[in-house]
Amino acid sequence: MKSHKRKARPKGRTAKSAGKKRDQFLVLQEVAKTLTSTLDLKEVLNQIMEMVAEIFQPQDWSLLMLDQEREELYFAVAVGKASKRLKKVRLKLGEGIAGWVAKTGQALITENAYKDPRFAQWVDQFTGFETRSIACLPLISKGKVLGVMELLGKDSKKMNPQDLQLLGTLTDFAAIAIENAKFVQKIKELTVIDDVTGLYNSRYLHTLLETEISRSLRYRAPFSLIFLDLDHFKLVNDNHGHLIGSRLLKEVGTLYKSCLRTIDWALRYGGDEFIIILPRTGKKEALMVCQRLRRAINDTLFFEKENLSIQITASYGISTFPEDARDKEAIIKLADQAMYLVKRSGRNGVAIANEGMVKP
Repeated sequence: MKSHKRKARPKGRTAKSAGKKRDQFLVLQEVAKTLTSTLDLKEVLNQIMEMVAEIFQPQDWSLLMLDQEREELYFAVAVGKASKRLKKVRLKLGEGIAGWVAKTGQALITENAYKDPRFAQWVDQFTGFETRSIACLPLISKGKVLGVMELLGKDSKKMNPQDLQLLGTLTDFAAIAIENAKFVQKIKELTVIDDVTGLYNSRYLHTLLETEISRSLRYRAPFSLIFLDLDHFKLVNDNHGHLIGSRLLKEVGTLYKSCLRTIDWALRYGGDEFIIILPRTGKKEALMVCQRLRRAINDTLFFEKENLSIQITASYGISTFPEDARDKEAIIKLADQAMYLVKRSGRNGVAIANEGMVKP
């Protein structure tokens, strides 16, 4: 009988293959170490961006996150010539190659995107970029798609199996890191967000005030604080029940927030008390804001469609840093005292710290 001997592989090829595997292992070790070093979502995304750029050196690439409520993908990270315009793009779940990957949870590699009927050509038309090859992989954690990673190229070129395997493992690590960071972010939000109004709560007040005091001293610009308390709110609970009372607090908070700038802060201090922080705002401007808030509430009939037509007013106190006080406790106390001056004077009015009542 003839003996069949297996041909020996060239030693050079075996050593080269082993070297590649060792390099990949070291890369993945570094990836795991880096992605578990922080639980801040923004920092996690930045680290993913840096690692993809270093390992794969793609011409253009992006990381799209899934907005679960709107069922849309948005560009959380975009690197390349079209990155600025991509920040304005949203894809419906199932739209385009990225949308298809997010919907199915399957990876997709194509050497010519324009030959794929799933490709959303309008994105290229909008950005001015001409896509050719695409490697698109889902970010999946605990069976749930969080987003997708796309590596794009103008030139048609195929990724080798080792690169694809490494990219797939990277997306697995990234998905876990993003899931953990989002969980921590949600926990943080729950500790500082009021569950009735959706506004920040008193736990976050001191952090905001410390930030504004530091900014005020640095730029030598004042900020003002409005302390307000709804008038006769107890009657709403007594006459309509606590459910309506809670809904009214939410409506009031939403109305106040709509009257403010994006840099302003609205918080529920407790019960039916609210605090408004107005950065870079002196007393005169704060009074104008306060009067605007007062008119908005006084002119609103709440729950008209439910035939309740509840009308409510509030009492307001204003204090300004550093004119009235130079620490956070004092700035709150002075606005609170001004508000109580309004309460004692008949409610539904405005008072300024160290100045007294303001004429309607």
